[in-house]
Amino acid sequence: MQKLKLSGGKVCLPLSYSEKEMENIKNIIFDLGGVVIDIERDNAVAALSLLGVAQADLLLGKYAQKGAFLQLETGEISSSEFFDEIMPLCAPGTTATDVRNAFEKFLIGIPKERLEMLRRLRDAGFRIFVLSNTNPIMFNHWIDSHFRQEGASINDYFDGIVVSFQERTCKPDPAIFSNLVERYHLNPAQTLMLDDSEANCNAARSIGLNAVQIDNNGDNSMLNVCNRLLEERGNE
Repeated sequence: MQKLKLSGGKVCLPLSYSEKEMENIKNIIFDLGGVVIDIERDNAVAALSLLGVAQADLLLGKYAQKGAFLQLETGEISSSEFFDEIMPLCAPGTTATDVRNAFEKFLIGIPKERLEMLRRLRDAGFRIFVLSNTNPIMFNHWIDSHFRQEGASINDYFDGIVVSFQERTCKPDPAIFSNLVERYHLNPAQTLMLDDSEANCNAARSIGLNAVQIDNNGDNSMLNVCNRLLEERGNE
């Protein structure tokens, strides 16, 4: 079996790697959207456009938001202030719930096997964390609800959660990675970041973290990478 290389350089599966290096991984940091959660940006763009938000495609970038969407994600404005900004852009009669539901079309679902994997990793002795660019509307509604599908909550799956709207900054700002590392007293050399953005992986590496860019449609899927980590933990 070809194995996974975890290093400060760009990583693609399958590659060889140092077993000593793999043995040192004790902490795993997960992005949410595109890694744990399946997403489809175009669904939200289409739904918001139907409500009358003419610049939805511009405001909802693939890896970064703009305008009120970015301000919400960085904690510069509250949910109510966000709705105050967006509602005038919508057709008459549009409600805040309509806007929330359209915005949340960005999120498709959390496959149960990914939740099971998170539990397996913790059972195997890994400490696992969230580091996500997200906003309070999605985090406190859709994300909270979908992490409850097994009867648990998001806090039951992770040892710590760091989100952009609470930190007032977004990935790929290295500061948000450093915040997590310092808050939970992590050794970067023993920590692996799983993110679907190359820029975010590079930012993680810039502060000494290992990083793998996740592609859930290819060999670098969350489940494939995590299974390799579990295999190596079992071989210790």
